[in-house]
Amino acid sequence: MNQVLRKAMQRSDDYVIEMDYSDAQGNQTHRVVSPIRFMGSRRFLGLCLCREQPRQFQLSRCKNLRLVPADQILMPVPMS
Repeated sequence: MNQVLRKAMQRSDDYVIEMDYSDAQGNQTHRVVSPIRFMGSRRFLGLCLCREQPRQFQLSRCKNLRLVPADQILMPVPMS
């Protein structure tokens, strides 16, 4: 997981992350995120392209991370 995030951070013009995310209440959403930086060992800061705002994501709540070429993403991205 961290390797995928690092690659997206290092090549932010080329890649974004698609993932399933569970919030604190257990609600699951599918997100497209441009990761910015790690915030300790348990979370990262990223620009959520669904909400068009920076968000903090708990790594333990992230599932099915996938590296996606940024040029395949059209803004705004619907959140599902």
